Amino acid sequence: MNRRFEELDAVETQMGLLTLRRRFDLVLKAEIYEVKLGDEFLMSSAFTVAERELARLGLAVTPGEDLDVLVGGLGLGYTAVEALHDERVRTLTVIDRLGEVIEWHERGLLPETALTSDERTTLVEEDFFALMRGETTLDPEIPTRFHAILLDIDHTPRFWLHPSHAPFYTVKGLWEMQQHLHPDGVFALWSDEPPDSDFLAALEAIFATTRSRVITFANALTRGESTATIYVATN
Repeated sequence: MNRRFEELDAVETQMGLLTLRRRFDLVLKAEIYEVKLGDEFLMSSAFTVAERELARLGLAVTPGEDLDVLVGGLGLGYTAVEALHDERVRTLTVIDRLGEVIEWHERGLLPETALTSDERTTLVEEDFFALMRGETTLDPEIPTRFHAILLDIDHTPRFWLHPSHAPFYTVKGLWEMQQHLHPDGVFALWSDEPPDSDFLAALEAIFATTRSRVITFANALTRGESTATIYVATN
């Protein structure tokens, strides 16, 4: 018999109290993993369509073979695992600012185990936004440029986990990020709200092509539908 609720880990971090919990959902009839930062829900294994689509849509327009891919934001791991399904991926570097999240995967607390068993994957405790600004560097064995950068950290380009993330979503911030891409590289971003015209304009100022796609998926909890937006920009 499934235990209805279990707190798997709770730790104070530089961004607040981070909690990982598992519960049995009577509506979905399944075990659900949830992450909270303070009182705010960050992610849930009940809804993974948009996280997976971030990788799928981003890599679908990434040309070439032997791809080096960077994922900003580890979370429950669904974006990174979906990226590994693309056989062209040579290396997958996944960055998360919170080492505690990386430890959850290394300790086997989460249902997705491919990240720690696939030799193409490197999990790195680092500030993605500081890396994009050139304020920090990665291990010399990790590529310095990527064929695709997939980002899922903040809720939207206007609703950030921390105010220090805000400059990234400007023309200057996106230009700095573009320097970490190959000439034909791709940037893709997940957002929890409809397309943002101002952010699209910032992308268009930097990239050759830009599009936003609204992802719709069934929400069994509300008996309706939920949506998210995936932005994809190509050099």
